[in-house]
Amino acid sequence: MNTKNQTIVYLRVSTAEQETDSQEHQVMEFCRVRGWQAPLVLRDSASGVATTRPGLESMLAHVRAGGVHQVVTYKLDRLGRSLTHLAIIVGELQMRNVALICTSQGIDTSKNNPVGQLQLGVLMAVAEFERALIKERTIAGLAVARQKGKRLGRPPLDPKIVRLILKTASRLGHHVRAIAREIHASPTSVCRVLARFDQSAARSPS
Repeated sequence: MNTKNQTIVYLRVSTAEQETDSQEHQVMEFCRVRGWQAPLVLRDSASGVATTRPGLESMLAHVRAGGVHQVVTYKLDRLGRSLTHLAIIVGELQMRNVALICTSQGIDTSKNNPVGQLQLGVLMAVAEFERALIKERTIAGLAVARQKGKRLGRPPLDPKIVRLILKTASRLGHHVRAIAREIHASPTSVCRVLARFDQSAARSPS
C-alpha cells in the first residue's frame, strides 16, 4: 500500500450515535492553517477499549507503507485503548518518523519540537511504569491462586475429544485444519493433542 497523503487525520467517537463533526472541524482547521492539503481522514465509532477499530488499523497500515509525515487527532485518548496501547502506537509512529499531533492538547512529537519530545518521553516512562505494575499484579495474583490450590493454565481437554482427534489424525495425517473441520474442533485443540502425542511417542522406547 502506498499513500500520497502526507497527513492523516484520525477521528474517533465512542458510540454510533455520537458524531465526529466537532473534532473534525477543529482538526481540519488546524491542518488548513498549516497548509497541509487534502489530508486522509479516517474515522472510527467505537469505545476506547474496543480491540478492533478499522480506522485505526487503516491509519497504521498507511504509516507502515511510508510517505506519511504526521498523524493529527483531537486528543490522545482518541488513539489508544490504554496508556500502554497508546505508547505502542506512538512508539511505532516515532520509529517511522511520523509526528503525532493532538490539536486540543498542544502535543506535537515532531523531532524539531523539544517540548513534544519531552512529552513523548514522559508518556513512554509512565506507560513503562504501568506495564511494570500490571506484571507485578499478575505475578501476585498467580501466587495467591496457587496458594489456594487453584489449577492454573488451560483446562484439560475431554478425553473423548482427544481420542477423536487421534483417530481422525490416523486417517487424515497431521493436517490440523482438516482434522478441526471434520470433527468441529478448534485448530488450537488439535495442535495441543497432536503435540502431546508426538512428545509421548518420542519418549517411548523404540
